[in-house]
Amino acid sequence: MSLHRDFDLQPLSDLGDVDDWRPNSVWSLASDERAEMAVIVEEIGVGDAIPLHVHSIDEVLLYQSGKAEVRVDDETHHVRAGDIVVVPAGTSHGTRNMGSEVVRLHAVFPSHRIDIQYLERNPAPGTEGDDPQPGVIWDTRTGAVEPL
Repeated sequence: MSLHRDFDLQPLSDLGDVDDWRPNSVWSLASDERAEMAVIVEEIGVGDAIPLHVHSIDEVLLYQSGKAEVRVDDETHHVRAGDIVVVPAGTSHGTRNMGSEVVRLHAVFPSHRIDIQYLERNPAPGTEGDDPQPGVIWDTRTGAVEPL
């Protein structure tokens, strides 16, 4: 068992990820060398959105606070604190903060290796006309990123 609390939330304004520029949002990772899973703790700032994307693994979204709109393939759902959204592997999805307060959520993955392919972008300044970058696989244990 490993206990995670008091997360060191980092801004999502890294020029290394030009497809998901969210200067009003923060996130952190909870992972363990012995467990084949990972959890992303995230706060989506007012007006911000996680761009539409897809993974080859399942994901569970646990909404802690705020009001959001979640797209899952062709469906749109309005969620609030306490709601859970299950996203099957290969399903496009994204979340938009629709309220006047931060949306807090936990994204749970059944692997320490998380792949992501953006279908839409929150472009970093100066990249507004670019297409999404090629997909990657992120190893949450080591921080290594490799092409999909």
